[in-house]
Amino acid sequence: MTGSLAGQVAFVTGAARGIGAETARRLAARGARVALVGLEPDRLADNAREIGPDAAWWEADVTDSGSLSAAVAGAADRFGGIDIVMANAGISNYGTIRTASVEEFARTIDVNLTGVYRTVAAAIDQVVERKGYVLIVASIASYAPLPGGAAYAASKAGVDSLAASLRLELARDGVTVGSAHPCWIDTDMVRGAEAAMPSFRTMRDKLPWPARSVTSLDDCAEALADAIDRRAVKVHVPRVASVIAGGRPLIMSPRVQALGRRALATDLDRLDREVTASRERKHP
Repeated sequence: MTGSLAGQVAFVTGAARGIGAETARRLAARGARVALVGLEPDRLADNAREIGPDAAWWEADVTDSGSLSAAVAGAADRFGGIDIVMANAGISNYGTIRTASVEEFARTIDVNLTGVYRTVAAAIDQVVERKGYVLIVASIASYAPLPGGAAYAASKAGVDSLAASLRLELARDGVTVGSAHPCWIDTDMVRGAEAAMPSFRTMRDKLPWPARSVTSLDDCAEALADAIDRRAVKVHVPRVASVIAGGRPLIMSPRVQALGRRALATDLDRLDREVTASRERKHP
């Protein structure tokens, strides 16, 4: 596959660590030049140095349109344009509506949903000029409820719908828009949540297969690089997780929802206690 993206420029948000960083490495291995964008300048610089001369980095916050526009302008100036946008930056917060604050909910929506819109809007003229490709990183949570993680699920359902709308809007310009739907990926974010909140892992383990499956970061990055290479409209990681999308009417049915309520009641109480304890440790 080396060289299959030769000459193309990829603009990747959330590129300091996790899915964004590893996918950027895979894109570079296929010949792309990569613009690494995120909030951790030291990590971004290290990643760019590791990739080599075909990588450069910009510090930008997806909640700030100005910093994104500056990053787009810098990448276009450095590399001559932008062919690919991977809108990947995202966060999560935990706790039910009884413990997760409105401000935490709003912050998650602002980063995960509005931040994707800001990212694509900042780069869209560049992508249209090259009849390029946009990959929006959603989640399997786009299709199913996530008790104790309502903000994350709502944001990922929103970006799935956003991708579908942009796909229709931009088709006339020769731009393809795809959405990626990873299940549980072995990243810092997932490991950190499980370490801080054991009930989070307990609830995940109760999910039916393949909803509880965990994929390595390497396998996820390779699947996303493949999706970018072929300008995929949808990609599920692992691939078998596509059954969750097809099963959404059943997942949302009253009978299955009732089973979920009974199975998770005790775990949600534990989660709320863990979230409260974690908050008190941070802000004694």
